[in-house]
Amino acid sequence: MAKHFDRELEKLKKKILSLGAMVEERVYLAIKAIESRDPDLAQKIIRSDHEIDETEVEVEEECLKILALYQPVAIDLRFIVAVIKINNDLERIADEAVNIARGVSYLSRKKKIFYFDFDFSQMVEKTQSMLKGSLDALVNLDTDLAFKVCILDDEVDKINGEVHRLVKDAIRDNPEQGEHLVNLLLISRHLERIADHATNIAEEVIYLIEGEIVRHGDLNS
Repeated sequence: MAKHFDRELEKLKKKILSLGAMVEERVYLAIKAIESRDPDLAQKIIRSDHEIDETEVEVEEECLKILALYQPVAIDLRFIVAVIKINNDLERIADEAVNIARGVSYLSRKKKIFYFDFDFSQMVEKTQSMLKGSLDALVNLDTDLAFKVCILDDEVDKINGEVHRLVKDAIRDNPEQGEHLVNLLLISRHLERIADHATNIAEEVIYLIEGEIVRHGDLNS
């Protein structure tokens, strides 16, 4: 029985890490689409979303099966609980990548010249770093890396706030370009949400390793 249980846990770990790799690739493509404003790439991301959804359901079903058959306790139970939550966050990250792709698809259809654009490179770099860091923390069970991811979230929030301020001013000065400007704001918001979900994953890694819930704690103390 123990050997079967260990095999099931190992299979589940491989599946959640595989989902993580798929989601990381979608975010990479979404970011590439932001930079290139490539409508074909945006459509590719949108069309492939069902693959993430199907894998997310498979992972959840595996978790429920293990809970029902083996009734795990202690660290094994924490692992299953963490995987269920991480699984949900990964699926949400993929949804945000699709939302970014839809925004890019809209922007790419507009041929006229716009007087305002935003350089997302800094926000993109930090968001990608957070997602990669959270998944690396999960693979290596690294609490130090997980805490670093959580702390980075404030920096992404600040950039999102700056985008909001700049777009608000631009809409006031160029109201005829409101749709374009709102789409830029939404892209920023979707990147910020990806960072939030990466933070959630990092927090679950900390819970998995230390058994401590840090969602509402002060990570800087």
